[in-house]
Amino acid sequence: MRDLLFKNLTSPSRGRKIIASSEVADKEGVHSVVRRHFSYIVKPVLAPQVVKPQPYLYVLKERNTKLKREHFFCKVKGSVLAVNQGNFYLILFVHTLSVDLTASVKLGQIAG
Repeated sequence: MRDLLFKNLTSPSRGRKIIASSEVADKEGVHSVVRRHFSYIVKPVLAPQVVKPQPYLYVLKERNTKLKREHFFCKVKGSVLAVNQGNFYLILFVHTLSVDLTASVKLGQIAG
C-alpha cells in the first residue's frame, strides 16, 4: 500500500511558493513515511550590497534497534541574490526532508 499527498501553494502577490509532499508506504515489513517540504520567498531589495543570511544545514539520523525505528531529517536554508530588468531580488529558500522507517505490525502479531 502506498499513499501520496501533494500540496502546491502559490502566492504571486507575496512572492511566495510552498511545495510539500508526503508518502506513506508499507513494503516488505517496513512502514515508511517520507515528507518533503520546499518553500521560497522573493523580496525586492534596493542595492546589491544587501546582507544575505548565512547558509544553514542541519542533519539528524537516529537509529533505535529496540523499537525497530530509524529516523532521518535534513534541513537546508539558503539565499540567492538575483537581478531582473535592473531590479535586485533576494530569494530565501528552505528545503526539508524527513524519513521515518519502522517495522510493520502484521495482523497475526496483534492477535497474539
